[in-house]
Amino acid sequence: ASPPPKVQATHPDCSIILYFQQQEADCLEIIRRESQTPASPGPPRQQGCLTHWDGVSCWGAVPLGQSRAVSCPDILHIFKKSKALIQRNCTESGWSSPSPAYDTACELEDSSSSNDTEAKASYFVTMKVLYTCGYSTSLAALFLAIGIFSCFRKLHCTRNSIHIHFFSSFILRGVAVLVKDSVLFSDASADHCTMSTVSCKAAITFFQYSVLANFYWLLVEGLYLQTLLLLTFTSDKSYIWWYILIGWGVPMLTVCTWVLTRLQYDNHGCWDDHSSLYWWLIKAPILLAIFVNFLIFLNVTRMLAQKIWSPDISKSYKQQYMRLTKSTLLLIPLFGVHYVVFALFPEHTGVAPRLYFELVLGSYQGFLVALLYCFLNGEVQAEIKRNWGKWQSSMESNVFNLVTQDFTA
Repeated sequence: ASPPPKVQATHPDCSIILYFQQQEADCLEIIRRESQTPASPGPPRQQGCLTHWDGVSCWGAVPLGQSRAVSCPDILHIFKKSKALIQRNCTESGWSSPSPAYDTACELEDSSSSNDTEAKASYFVTMKVLYTCGYSTSLAALFLAIGIFSCFRKLHCTRNSIHIHFFSSFILRGVAVLVKDSVLFSDASADHCTMSTVSCKAAITFFQYSVLANFYWLLVEGLYLQTLLLLTFTSDKSYIWWYILIGWGVPMLTVCTWVLTRLQYDNHGCWDDHSSLYWWLIKAPILLAIFVNFLIFLNVTRMLAQKIWSPDISKSYKQQYMRLTKSTLLLIPLFGVHYVVFALFPEHTGVAPRLYFELVLGSYQGFLVALLYCFLNGEVQAEIKRNWGKWQSSMESNVFNLVTQDFTA
């Protein structure tokens, strides 16, 4: 027989389900072995009670007239910690009912009530609606921002090229979330705790890559900002390939390593569990990117302060530095502070605030980035106004020509 599945899952509810599945598999294996053992002579009733699985515990075989006691299941999400024992007797009619009952002996948690379950379901539905709206808004804003940077020739530069890649990483992340939802939760009857299809693993892999790429393009933005200050606003286009290698290449290498490791050593479920040690292959590079970005932020702030207060810097350069300071300060919410805070606690701690920050607020992050880098960018606004003025003048000229032609005809 195949070994029972490992007890690992994303949510505590899945841990409960897989725990009981494993206990049942162990019990059924004992029952299978007993059925293959030759029966002892004598009437069946005199043989006693065979091993039995009652949906909660496995009751080992005992002779007629004897009893067996088991402790409460070691699941804190359902049962409070209790030292009480549940007993069953082997009678002529079979196993007696558990005494005392599980909910009495083990102090059943109140959180498993139907009202609480309905409230949780309503909460998650509301969350899904909120972050779906957020990602949809962000995707629309990001596509528009990329279109603006691509259409106007004067906006073609290394800085805006990096912005486009950064926008693309947010688009990738938004699409990955929607794809993951459609693959994992399209079928309400599916058992999400034991799902292990190629499509769901591919969706999770795509999602992990998009998250990594998002954090590493944020790191590239920080690196480029520091490079601008070090080179006194002189950018080198050759750096763009190094930035692309960091932004897209490092996440690809990380995800490939993670996929190969999961295939070799931990190929169970849908790969969306955070309890496995292999999850650190994804988590550690993200924390590294955030840590390096934080150091860059401190260094950039230090250099800006030195340049702004330096008497040798002209007023025009100081204005440039001040604009850069504002953009740097606006980047603070994007440095993944909440990710670092939650990374210090176990995955199942603070689920509600974690979901709110990562899903709801995170879904509007792309819109915020498009707003800061594109729609509120003075250079972009000036270029749009200039081209709008040229277009209006062209239209007025065409109308004048048409009227003149009609009049002279």
